[in-house]
Amino acid sequence: MPRDLPIGNGNVLVNFDSQYQIRDIYFPRVGQDNQTVGRVNHLGFWVDGQFSWISEDWHIEKKYLKETLVTDVLLRNDRLGIEARFHDLVDAFDNVLLRELRISSIDGKEHQVRVFFHQDFSISENEVGDTAYYDPRTSSVIHYKKNRYFLINTKTQLKTGISDWSVGKKGVDGLEGTYKDAEDGKLGGNPIVQGSVDSTVGLHLNVPRTGEVVGHYWMCLGRSYEEVAKLNAVMAAGEQAEQMVPRNQNYWRLWVNPEHIDFHGLPAKVVELFKRSLLTIRTQVDNGGAIIAANDHDITQFARDTYSYMWPRDGALVAYAMTKAGHRDLTQRFFRFCNEVMKEEGYLMHKYNPDKSVASSWHPWLKDGKEVLPIQEDETALVIWSFWHHFKKFRNIEFVRTVMDKIIFDGADFLCRYRDETTKLPLPSYDLWEERWGVHLFTVSSVIAGLMAAANFCQAVGELTRAHHYQEVAEEVKEAMCEYMWSKEHKRFCRMATRTESGYDLDMTIDAAMYSIFAFGEMNPHDSKVVSTMNAIRERLWIKTEVGGLARYENDYYHQISQDLENVPGNPWFICTMWLAQYDIAAARTTDDLKSAVVLMEWVANRALSSGVLAEQVHPYSNEPLSVSPLTWSHATFVTCVLEYLDRKKQLMTENVFSHTIVPV
Repeated sequence: MPRDLPIGNGNVLVNFDSQYQIRDIYFPRVGQDNQTVGRVNHLGFWVDGQFSWISEDWHIEKKYLKETLVTDVLLRNDRLGIEARFHDLVDAFDNVLLRELRISSIDGKEHQVRVFFHQDFSISENEVGDTAYYDPRTSSVIHYKKNRYFLINTKTQLKTGISDWSVGKKGVDGLEGTYKDAEDGKLGGNPIVQGSVDSTVGLHLNVPRTGEVVGHYWMCLGRSYEEVAKLNAVMAAGEQAEQMVPRNQNYWRLWVNPEHIDFHGLPAKVVELFKRSLLTIRTQVDNGGAIIAANDHDITQFARDTYSYMWPRDGALVAYAMTKAGHRDLTQRFFRFCNEVMKEEGYLMHKYNPDKSVASSWHPWLKDGKEVLPIQEDETALVIWSFWHHFKKFRNIEFVRTVMDKIIFDGADFLCRYRDETTKLPLPSYDLWEERWGVHLFTVSSVIAGLMAAANFCQAVGELTRAHHYQEVAEEVKEAMCEYMWSKEHKRFCRMATRTESGYDLDMTIDAAMYSIFAFGEMNPHDSKVVSTMNAIRERLWIKTEVGGLARYENDYYHQISQDLENVPGNPWFICTMWLAQYDIAAARTTDDLKSAVVLMEWVANRALSSGVLAEQVHPYSNEPLSVSPLTWSHATFVTCVLEYLDRKKQLMTENVFSHTIVPV
């Protein structure tokens, strides 16, 4: 089920599903650990003796308050005669989840309403040894295990503190959980339970015939009782709970607009998704620097693993987008993370956990009886490339000097060494899709870009010998790419080359990732080799249904829907569709040439969820989201595309002005 409405602050991430049920609570790091392991945390209403869970007969409208990470969710139930508007947020300053609700009557009658919030924890991702209890000192319900504490409390206009609660067993002895206890409108009030446990708390409100009544629910997250009790005391004091929504509105509106941007008449829905994408990306970035690929726990149903890891490649491309958008501190933390995890030999591993430990992997150290490096070389190269753009934007030399030795020198030296001595192409590694072992066009392009970025760094700081060496190697790799990876027969580049005794066997499968030949700056978008390759991508991979969009590659098996490969070579991916837009932007010679890119950006905006969240893929016939959502890379590619469009349009407008300037004689 798609994850909708992510909210977070870099320490805490909370995900709702499409039915507005909390499914994931990540703490103390984004992506590590999921304290609910994807299970439903129910929300229900008892109204005048009738009960309903919101997954039943409710009309739900889900969005955010404009330019914020504060939700704006409308729940309406005609049978019960009420309407509830929720504003949910994770405080930008403290580790507190706040849910503000405003309930009104829609049938002109007074109503007695009890709102029930269910908490289904598996602390540190397992339920063994959890404890839940009512704490009379704070009038709250607390879940804890070891150094993880979660304090739940409520407030109405008449009372602060919980007076209606239930803590109990779940998943043992046939017990479903305490949420079932809410269906009669009354909770048991037992004081404590341990083992596999959950809890439910009730908020009692009297709804008038006209107007609205307001209530607040909050969860304080911390590493000790003292920490959460202190946060709770702040929340319970004065008007703190009431002030959190406007305070966070102001914070996020400032955050999402670090620089003035002239959008040059882009459609409003594109501009709106641009800003929503920046905010969504922020929810997926841990304050320790890890840029997480996605935090949708439902993907475990397919592989018993998640996307909740930091892939250096994804991170580098996201950091590039955030750099262009003006977010220095966030991207700086990412590069510090990479500096700390980079191997002494100068390469980065497959992926990492948010705490900087090496994550799970399916890349072997042994292949065909020989030891190999289980890496994707593009991940190392693109971190260097992205770091150069970060430095160009911010000129933060004090930071750069603290990480230059490892990221730039060690990283570039590795790229120079990791090459075939005869052909000068990089040695084999895994592709960006993590499926094939060989020499990939995307990887080769990224290596050229990484080496040129390293040369630029060295030139800037006066390391001229290194600068010359890196540039020389980059040129060798580029020449080898054109010699060995260009097919005269097909008149386009291959996606992968496999070394043989006499040269390379070429895999001519058309792959959207071949866009890399222009994307990182090594080849002109008007070069005939680039044009013919991009034309092949456009013609073969465009989905020929009403949905449209660009597939990843021919006969893409991942979440495959159709075997009609002529019309549906794969499911449409947001990132791949944006790569096509990036090419149209780079190749544009006039402002009119940019119109096709705008159409593609609108295609993306039209297929976002109502909240603005982008999945990885969409269904080629129904537009339904497929795979994980939100995918951080999808949002970052959209941000990059918009900013590259604006840069190119400004450049073309300037060129047009100069070309029409009359120089007096």
